[in-house]
Amino acid sequence: MASIDALLALRQAIKSRTNITYANGSAPAPNLASATHLVLSPATSLLKSTPTRLRKPGASSADPSASPLDFFSLEAVYLAWLLRDASGAEYMKQARENGLAVGFVSVTERKSVVDWLEGRRDELDSIAPLISESTTPPGSPPQSAKPLPLPTTPAASRSHDTSSPLKRRYLPDTADVDVVKKIKQSEIELKDRNTVLRGIKSNNFSTVRSAYADKLKKLKEASKTGGTVSAPATPDAKVQARKAKNMYPIIMISSSPTALITMHNVKRFLQDSVFEPSQEARARAAAEGNSRPEDMIPIYRKRTTIDPSGRETETHARYYVVDSTEALAKFGADAWDRVVCVMTTGQAWQFRPYKWTEPKTLFHHVKGIYVSWTNDPPNPKIKDWNVTELKIDPHRRHIDKSVVAQFWKTLDAWTISNKPWLMHG
Repeated sequence: MASIDALLALRQAIKSRTNITYANGSAPAPNLASATHLVLSPATSLLKSTPTRLRKPGASSADPSASPLDFFSLEAVYLAWLLRDASGAEYMKQARENGLAVGFVSVTERKSVVDWLEGRRDELDSIAPLISESTTPPGSPPQSAKPLPLPTTPAASRSHDTSSPLKRRYLPDTADVDVVKKIKQSEIELKDRNTVLRGIKSNNFSTVRSAYADKLKKLKEASKTGGTVSAPATPDAKVQARKAKNMYPIIMISSSPTALITMHNVKRFLQDSVFEPSQEARARAAAEGNSRPEDMIPIYRKRTTIDPSGRETETHARYYVVDSTEALAKFGADAWDRVVCVMTTGQAWQFRPYKWTEPKTLFHHVKGIYVSWTNDPPNPKIKDWNVTELKIDPHRRHIDKSVVAQFWKTLDAWTISNKPWLMHG
């Protein structure tokens, strides 16, 4: 008999709402900590230490039996589902009390695992394929159940056509067609990495087209008049005309001492892609003889672009970071035209001295970024604000680089659409 897959057995028990119990050998156990087995059904009892196909972060093995330490145990996956409604702190506490000081599903991965177990999602990247599924060579087309062949025309009915040079039109039997339709409806299409990456949705670039429609129209008009536009100068053209070489974009951050991003650690975060707690950054600067940070901090960002021919071009863009309107005023009367981003902690008092004091109006003119910890609960104050959440992990510094890359990607997209003249500052 084929061995039972622990992960699929647990998922089936959860989806069918089977009462999962605990056992110590063949005797019932009062709780999970004292149990040795999980009873998933009357006929299925598995050791709770059985490795599942759910890979741990950073693991690359595809076989739980060969590398069991690379995979979460059945107990760890079950505990993630059992404590799906518990807070992050309570979940980790319960995991330790059940003997999982390490090796439990992380708080950030728990929701996606629970969604898969309860059937709300069909795939999970961290789940290794079954051995029987992984035998398909990479790049092979998806396999599917072969439908029954349609019946052929009886020989007697076509015997009189043997002398005809024309091919007779095939007319399948209606009853057989209905049978084949039912078979096709029950087919399960197998997926490999190529079919998943290819996707089924067609790309729609209508938003990009509409964003550049006016600019293309102006370029066509300029070409008709020998390179100059005879119509009155638009506001964008006026801004372009008076744009100085040193008009660099400006990022506003909160002056709150409890903010995750402050003038003490913003340069290392946005420029070096490393998050350092503000208190530690302040202490380090004081030890180096810098008791107070500058009120205008330059950020130098390396940006790589690829032209249609495939050639890479590396440029260095400069941004300025300020945390007060007093520092912003040093950039001149049109400083707010250069502000591309405002980082907020969700406190509305931050916007009182700004040009736009209402959050909805402010984040119509600048890109809003809400910075918080990954384990913070949702902030109801920002649900009506047009802001993008930037989540920083309290402990895992190796993911800071992806968080900062997400920030620059989001800011670039907004700047191109709203203030494109600042993209080459």
